[in-house]
Parts: sequence; structure tokens; C-alpha cells
Amino acid sequence: MQDTVLKPLIEQRADPYIYKHTDGYYYFTASVPLYDRIELRRAPTIAALATAETVTAWTKPDTGPYSELVWAPEIHFNQGAWYVYFAAAPSREIKHKLFQHRMYAIRNQNANPLEGEWGFMGQVDTGIDSFCLDATTFTHKGRLYYLWAQKDIDIEGNSNLYIAPMKTPWQIEGEPIMLSKPEYEWETRGFWVNEGPSVVRRNGKIFISYSASATDENYAMGLLWADEDADLLDPAAWTKSREPVFSTCYDHGIYGPGHNSFTYAEDSDTVMLVYHARTYTEIVGDPLWNPDRHTFVKPLRWDEQGMPVFGRPSTN
Repeated sequence: MQDTVLKPLIEQRADPYIYKHTDGYYYFTASVPLYDRIELRRAPTIAALATAETVTAWTKPDTGPYSELVWAPEIHFNQGAWYVYFAAAPSREIKHKLFQHRMYAIRNQNANPLEGEWGFMGQVDTGIDSFCLDATTFTHKGRLYYLWAQKDIDIEGNSNLYIAPMKTPWQIEGEPIMLSKPEYEWETRGFWVNEGPSVVRRNGKIFISYSASATDENYAMGLLWADEDADLLDPAAWTKSREPVFSTCYDHGIYGPGHNSFTYAEDSDTVMLVYHARTYTEIVGDPLWNPDRHTFVKPLRWDEQGMPVFGRPSTN
């Protein structure tokens, strides 16, 4: 099949997350360029999200520990209620070479999360008081897990990937277990980063995609996987790809793909890769403040060994 270059689904929305709920609707959230609020969209198809009404679920306060740089919200339906997990900082000040983000959760008990009230559930405390972000959750064999990126002062770099079980949908229990840290050349371009984890299950395995390196054209995606019957809290149960599985495609002019999520097509079986990327490399100033990271969606394919095939950015 020939590659077909596609346009972005939604422009100027980074860190995109699309969730297909049991009600048949798709729910979308992402970082907005001003990093000042959490937006939600709802539509009966993935394509319809592009023009769906945008609802503001939560707006940052003017001051306080979560009053700046609202990053990478994700919407999940956990244990009978809607939750959005996000990271925010007390200011834009950089300390010890990092922003001061911590992770937070809000909850909505309405059947439709674009309606009803969102309650602030507080900080999701990992027991490690350091820069952290990009939380996601998943349920496996009846157990809810929290998966995120965080700085360890004893490990070089910005962030590593951690996992822990959850006591409630806004509280973890037990010690955080590190699954991955930046170690390969493609994970350490510009910055030493492992972030943006996302989970998909298929073919008897659990896969965790993640993003690495600086958020310019060097941004790329890696992959971890474990057997579905393994102890997910055992780092030895996970295998890590030595090479990126998804990276800049100069042929198509799609740069720095990453911070992905997974959803399902309208057939409820085809896995769709949701990610952001840029369409040019000449970024003026800090890439963080450049708004042109756009949301793209493409089908994920699978090889004969049951492993995901990500292909190239912006192609079928």
C-alpha cells in the first residue's frame, strides 16, 4: 500500500489524548498553546472531533502551586467517574534546570463530562518531591495502574518512566517502580527525556509507548512491552526497544512526532495512533512556546510476531 500524506486532525493541539467510551462517543483533550486551561471535545467519530464544540472543563487559578503551565491533560473513565490527569507548576521559574510541575486530578461524576461539575481532587502524590508530568492510567486484571514521568535527582536527565498501583483514581499506593530511563543516543538529543507514556494491549502483550529527547525535530517515540501475565511492577518483566519506533520523516515534512495516545477506530478493533508533530523545523525561540504542534491520527499496524508497526508520521 502506498503511503498517503494526511492533514492534521486538529491544529495547534499538542499532547493529544482521544478516548473512546462505552457510550460510543470519542472524547478529546490536549495541551492548549496558552497552557492555561483544560479543554474537552466530544464527537461520534474521530473525524468529527475536528469541528466539535470545545468546552472548558477547568481553568488555572491566578496564583498557587498549579497556577501556571497546564500540560498534557488526559481524560479517563475510572471506577464510575471521569477523571482528567494533568501537570501544572506554581510559576514559570526554572529551578535546578527544570520547571516545577507536579501532577493533579479533577473529577466529574456526570455521565457526559462536557456537562456537570469538575471537582478538584488535589495532587497525585508519588512520594517523590520532584518535577513530574504526563500521567496516564490503565486497568489490567481488575487493578488500576498509574504510569508517569518524573525526575530522579540521582539519575541524569529530565525524567524517567514510573509505574505504581492506585488506591483510588487520584491516589497511588506503594513505591514508584522505574521502568525506563534515557540511555540511548536517540533518547538524549537536546534533553535526556522519557515522557508521555501510553498503553495499548494486544496479542497477549501490554505495550507502553513513550517519547524521548527535546521537543523539536529530535522528538521520537520508543516502546516497552511485557507479557500480559507478567508482574507489571517488576522492571525485569519489560523489554525496551533499542531503536525508536516513530520519528521525524523528512520525506513527508513531519517533524518531532510524539506524546501519543491510542484509541480505537469506529470498528472498535483497529488501533489508532494519536500523536502530535510539527510541519516545519525553523522554530524561533524556545520550542515550548511555539504553538504549531498539531494532532495527527493514523492506523497502527501489526507484524507476524504480534508487534506494533508504527510506520512513518502522517501516513497510512
